[in-house]
Amino acid sequence: MVMVQDKNKGLVLVIDRVKKWKGLSFPGGHMEKGESAVDSAIRETKEETGLDIKNLKLCGIVNWYNPDTHARYIEFLYKTSDFSGNIINGTDEGKVFWIHPDEILGKTYANNFHIYLPLFFDNKYTEAFGIWDDEVPAWVEYK
Repeated sequence: MVMVQDKNKGLVLVIDRVKKWKGLSFPGGHMEKGESAVDSAIRETKEETGLDIKNLKLCGIVNWYNPDTHARYIEFLYKTSDFSGNIINGTDEGKVFWIHPDEILGKTYANNFHIYLPLFFDNKYTEAFGIWDDEVPAWVEYK
C-alpha cells in the first residue's frame, strides 16, 4: 500500500474501493511472481491511479497472525511525494481522488484502514502486529 502525498496542497491520494475492501484506502495490491515489494507498489499505484511514483519510503509493516492456522499475512506500507502524471477518475477498483488527511476518518473507509493510518502519519511506529480470525482483527499492537 502506498500513500501518495501532494505536499504543496497538503493532500493524499485515495481510492474509494468498490470491491472486497469497500471504502477509502490508499493504492496497493499483491505482488506478482518474481516481483519485489517496491516494484509491486509502483505497478499497483500506476494501475489504480495513473500516476508514476518513485523514491518510495518504507513507513511500516502490518504483520497479521492467525493463531488457528498459524498463517501470517504481511503488508508493506510506503509513502512518497515524488510522482508525475495525471490521476485517472478510477478503475474497476473504484474512484480515485485527492483528499485532506483529516477528512479520511470522517468518510467510509476500507476494513481495518484506520489501523494503518498511524504507520503512515505518526513517525513513532514501524510495525502493527495483529491477531486475526477469519480476517477480522482481534487486536492490534503498534511497535
